[in-house]
Amino acid sequence: MQGKIALEEHFALEETLEDSRRYAPPSHWPELRSRLLDIQDRRLRLMDAHGVEMMLLSLNSPAVQGVPHATKAAELARRANDFLAEQVAKRPDRFRGFAALPMQDAELAAAELRRAVTELGFVGALVNGFSELDDAGATTYYDTADHEAFWSEVERLDVPFYLHPRNPLPQDARIYAGHEWLLGPSWGFGQETAVHALRLIGSGLFDRHPRLRIVLGHLGEGLPYSLWRIDNRNAWIGARHPYAARRRVADYFLENFHLTTSGNFRTQTLVDALLEVGADRILFSTDWPFENVDHAADWFDSAAISEHDRRKIGRDNARSLFRLGDDRAAAV
Repeated sequence: MQGKIALEEHFALEETLEDSRRYAPPSHWPELRSRLLDIQDRRLRLMDAHGVEMMLLSLNSPAVQGVPHATKAAELARRANDFLAEQVAKRPDRFRGFAALPMQDAELAAAELRRAVTELGFVGALVNGFSELDDAGATTYYDTADHEAFWSEVERLDVPFYLHPRNPLPQDARIYAGHEWLLGPSWGFGQETAVHALRLIGSGLFDRHPRLRIVLGHLGEGLPYSLWRIDNRNAWIGARHPYAARRRVADYFLENFHLTTSGNFRTQTLVDALLEVGADRILFSTDWPFENVDHAADWFDSAAISEHDRRKIGRDNARSLFRLGDDRAAAV
């Protein structure tokens, strides 16, 4: 399929580059480093070769979320967003930007999102999981009352919020001791992000802000296939779930969440997601540079789904969700 739009596609600044070293063995680090620092060269050649018309770019993980001081986090977010805006301006036909945000402070995050959307032309935000608050290991998730003003601004600006993974901090990762291979994309990323998403739902956030749109990668971090069990939870007992939200978890997931195929190139899993959430809420992505563009594109282009759904997932849903405009039609 030509004209695909991919939206979990990362880059790094020199000052955030080391955050990604842990995701490649030493022998592969030079390759990953090169991929992260490139935007206008190899990335574009791969896009051309595999039918990807546009990438929505975002900073690597955890980057801003790993800076345990709000003011410093805000300064890094601003530098990253200014750099990304310069890169997008070179090829606005091929790239758009997601804002990095200092979620350590809701007011600073709201102000930076507002600047990124209204002044830099970004199409939303991508945040790398929880944020660190101090050197002692305190963290914040975004279901707390402290973030209410931020979510109000997201809803007012009417842009999507991509909740991207990061690993738990060492003191919160004891279950992985001796099995560190489970951290990162193997398992830890999905578990951490799924719990964060469920916290947002259970907090009643979407009752207060029903127009919020949250994007999850990797075909939903395992959540689509657990929704029934989460809501059913020993249904014979007859007790209401003790959370603040007014409705079932699945109701919010089907109304407020979108999924991408980033790093999860499995047709059976895609079909499961289609059955759970429908073709209108799934979007193509590759997860470059941590995954390969050719692996993602070759799989998606030949996946056993209808051409109508392929067009929606590959292109049309992203154009609608991010208001990318009625640009030229792409042949399938």
